[in-house]
Amino acid sequence: MKIIWSPLAVDRTTEIAEYITLDNPASATKWVEVLFDKVQLLKSSPKSGRIVPETQRDDIRELIYGNYRIIYRIEKNKISILTIRHGKQILPEKEIQP
Repeated sequence: MKIIWSPLAVDRTTEIAEYITLDNPASATKWVEVLFDKVQLLKSSPKSGRIVPETQRDDIRELIYGNYRIIYRIEKNKISILTIRHGKQILPEKEIQP
């Protein structure tokens, strides 16, 4: 399976890492490394994440990483990383549209 990052997911990852960097640059680097490691695991286990409660769709899933949600879509030959959101944020419908 191929993994594709949406521009929104890349932007959110950058924003979160920049915020963490303000307090601890080493922690920000580690956070990004672990985030990418978790996403890579989806290649072999795409359904390992739970169905996103706001959608109740089998193809839209999320991995929980600390306080964050890695939201992704399972497609025929790829996994699309849609966004990264704080766990307390509700997922807007516009962030899961193709």
